[in-house]
Amino acid sequence: MSQGVRGTRDFYPEEMRIRNWLFEHFHSSAKAHGFEEYDAPVLETEELFTRKAGEEITQQLYNFEDKGGRSVALRPEMTPSLARMVMAKAGALAFPIKWYSIPQCWRYERTQRGRGREHYQWNVDIWGTDCIEADAELLSVLVHFFKSVGLDSDDLVIQISSRKVLEEVLGNLGIEGESFSQTCIIVDKMDKLPEESVEAQLAELGHSPDAISTIRDTLSIRDLNGLENSLGKSSSAVSELRSLFTLIEGYGLSDWVSFDASIVRGLAYYTGPVFEVRDRAGNLRAICGGGRYDRLIGTLGGKNLPATGFGFGDMVVMELLQEKGLIPNIGSVVEDVVFGMGSELRGSAMQVAGKLRQSGRNVDLILEDKKMKWIFKHAERCNASRLIMVMPDEWSNGNVKIKDLNTGNESTIPFKEL
Repeated sequence: MSQGVRGTRDFYPEEMRIRNWLFEHFHSSAKAHGFEEYDAPVLETEELFTRKAGEEITQQLYNFEDKGGRSVALRPEMTPSLARMVMAKAGALAFPIKWYSIPQCWRYERTQRGRGREHYQWNVDIWGTDCIEADAELLSVLVHFFKSVGLDSDDLVIQISSRKVLEEVLGNLGIEGESFSQTCIIVDKMDKLPEESVEAQLAELGHSPDAISTIRDTLSIRDLNGLENSLGKSSSAVSELRSLFTLIEGYGLSDWVSFDASIVRGLAYYTGPVFEVRDRAGNLRAICGGGRYDRLIGTLGGKNLPATGFGFGDMVVMELLQEKGLIPNIGSVVEDVVFGMGSELRGSAMQVAGKLRQSGRNVDLILEDKKMKWIFKHAERCNASRLIMVMPDEWSNGNVKIKDLNTGNESTIPFKEL
């Protein structure tokens, strides 16, 4: 039983240090923009995640019946839990709210590079305002993070569109309601499936060859002028996107973004601007994605409230950082290694370690009798800066011996001055 469940990960200390480093950048980028952290249970009612039958996410649930006969599921994403929390206290919250979290999420799907069956996902959301400035703020959070870990606009591109583009195109074709939602799910897979497979699935929904051709032509547009020519100058999708790109320019983020009409996002609850982040080399799946979802609470039985946000998994970005050589070599947290020479000095060594810890140092105390060669090797593995030795002669005079592991210098100082 030396292996865990397929699709899950163990984090040994050296891997945990890297994970903490990544999460610290998630935390600092969100906090730099005034977001506050929240959390929710990993276990939720199954009903929370089954809003729309046919969504890919409903087919990937880790769901089961608990001992009380209730249908529950491990969360596959955080947004529905957030919506539930907002609904519960909507009358008491001061909107807009800017919240973030780094939850562990579970999806039963085929494991592949950058995707397991469990992952951590940085979620950043703004609730209670329909202004386009909120969507621009999210993009600023993303770029702040990318810069903080050493990535730049030559490495990444934020591809932006709006669900309103597809709404207008399909609306002109008379495609609405459930057919619209199903079309979005299929279109979201266009870059993952063969062209004939996508066309076959669209045809199964009852779309004519002309309609399919119109959908394809529109979703191939890569600039706003071309979109305006297609949808007309009165298009609300074009107007909204132009406003967003103007704000992006004001933030100084223009080099990071591009318009791509094919970005629609598969989840049914998106309503406005949507985006995905991809590596410019095209070697990886989407690094993160998000958008506006003003009608989510309505699908859960509450009163709709404007909202926008993104989900950012921890796995794909680590692939990119590894590829770019940007993952730092992070040593152990140990600063001092303390040992007592002989079992009779074990209590004295504990006294020394305790004093150092009280002063704020990170201290590893050698718990057994070990040879000096082993102790020096252990201190090297820990990447400690000092070795504190409690030796019989020195301790009898109230002193300890210190070896600076960076310079090799040794000194003897009174314990009281340590």
